[in-house]
Amino acid sequence: MKGRGDGGGTADTFRIAEGRLGDEPTVTVSAPDGQARATLALRGATLLSWQVARGAPGQLTDSTDRTELTDGYRDEAELLSQDGVRAGLLAPFPNRVADGRYHHGGHGHDLLPGVVRDRLIYHGFAREAPFRIVEATATADSARLLLRSTSIRPGRYPGYPFALDLDVEYTIGRRELGIGIRARNVGGTTAPYASGWHPYFTLSRPRPIDDLVLQIPADTLIRTDASLIPLPGKEALLPLDRCPDLDFRTPRRLGDAVIDACFADLAPGPDGRTKTVLSDPATGAELRVWQHGGYMHVFTGDTLARDRRASIALEPVETTTDAFNRPEHAAALSLEPGRQREFRFGVTYLHAYLP
Repeated sequence: MKGRGDGGGTADTFRIAEGRLGDEPTVTVSAPDGQARATLALRGATLLSWQVARGAPGQLTDSTDRTELTDGYRDEAELLSQDGVRAGLLAPFPNRVADGRYHHGGHGHDLLPGVVRDRLIYHGFAREAPFRIVEATATADSARLLLRSTSIRPGRYPGYPFALDLDVEYTIGRRELGIGIRARNVGGTTAPYASGWHPYFTLSRPRPIDDLVLQIPADTLIRTDASLIPLPGKEALLPLDRCPDLDFRTPRRLGDAVIDACFADLAPGPDGRTKTVLSDPATGAELRVWQHGGYMHVFTGDTLARDRRASIALEPVETTTDAFNRPEHAAALSLEPGRQREFRFGVTYLHAYLP
């Protein structure tokens, strides 16, 4: 693998180097001019840090000129605890499965066998799965990492007797980070499957997120019960015209809004990408979280154990919460033997100094 383990690469290409977070293996990608740097843990293929230069190209003098744009796990203990699911890749299901139970293929499945109380399960297994680097390439403009996990197998995870190979592809440029999650069914039966991403973004640190401005090109809110499980059928679909407090189609300051909600009917732009935009009027900085299809889940971090409301989770997801129990999602979830499916998303950083 080019650059593997030695910080290698030529002077005019992105550099790729392996490292450690405690005992956990990591990989760091750096732009040749220092304009960008990203670090991921192989556990869960988890993005730990993404830094981009604040000034104009060519003006970077040292690492302090880069700004941290994500609020990821800071040490090995946080990564292992999975508290907040910081930048977790969500598969084979995003968000919650009601009561930890679902039916598929005429059979009932229990993701929490033997558990009587606190039957909360969310965000799948991939975020803790071991990944390995199978390919890494670098050019003058970007680096590409392909990571693979073969850990999802019958008997490995209770209530999920299916076999999937997961490939995660990161493409890291000077001011854009793209991710693709691809699942292949390597078993003999059709598997229910969906994916997503749970990143926390920060533009205002050390200030809270209240003064940031959010825009979501969505026409519909997914209504939920007190457990954040969507209401049955069409009851779950609420036009945002009828919910002005959560209507962000026109850019709005977050203020003290407490949000843990899913937005549907996303409107793509001319390039086919839907873009959720987070901006800081105080600095002119802007993040555009893009995705191809799916839904956008927003969480303002009010219940985080560390640094509440210091960042905001903008989560591209393929399906709504509890999709495993919703008949209208059954066809989209079904991944037949030998077939594969990919979900692509990412984020672009813009600044007044950048063209």
